[in-house]
Amino acid sequence: MIEYVIGYGAALLASFLAVTVVLTLHEFSHAFVAYRCGDPTPKFYGRLTLNPLKHFDIVGLLCFTLVGFGWAKPVPIDPRNFRKYRQGLFLTASAGILMNLLTAFIFYPLYMVVGHYLPQIPYLYDFLTEFCYLLFAYSLSFAVFNLLPLYPLDGFRIVDALDRRRGPVFRFLRNYGQWILLGLVAESFLCNFLSRTTGLSLISSFDILGWVMRFATDIFGWPIKALWGLIPW
Repeated sequence: MIEYVIGYGAALLASFLAVTVVLTLHEFSHAFVAYRCGDPTPKFYGRLTLNPLKHFDIVGLLCFTLVGFGWAKPVPIDPRNFRKYRQGLFLTASAGILMNLLTAFIFYPLYMVVGHYLPQIPYLYDFLTEFCYLLFAYSLSFAVFNLLPLYPLDGFRIVDALDRRRGPVFRFLRNYGQWILLGLVAESFLCNFLSRTTGLSLISSFDILGWVMRFATDIFGWPIKALWGLIPW
């Protein structure tokens, strides 16, 4: 029982720390690109920093830690300050996703090194391998998750940058996007909970965000795994 509690606590801590790193780098990239495109707003609001406390959204952080999907506080920007309006808006919206893909590429070999060369010290080995793998997996899942065209995710902002039309679909996604996200996260958490408590693995088949995460790690992650797999670890 004690070993189970320690193991579960270590896994939860690894998840929380991995979320902290992934979210911080994601939001910092938004702020940095916006600033470089001519908008001082992120710096004015203290978001041009790697301090994770400046970027946390409590609900989004808890969702990410418990389910593997979530969000941070959107970086405030004023597109009117961009030297090129549409280009600045697109680059700023895309920056977080590109950062996550880059960090996934960097974190996977770290996971391989820890898994192959770290002495198998009880608890420490399991914690570090879990932490490094989650850095990779969360980076990919956050990149794919943010491609969804739901406010306040980056996918919605990319659509906003590329299409100036404000039809009923756009207004619906803008007004109800966050509620849809909360519903998806709640559905994912419920599926995971019922699957664990009942032992019925079939329930996990209805986990919509679970399918998204598997797509992220299996499809988006395959080229990264294949490339680094060429190295004889």
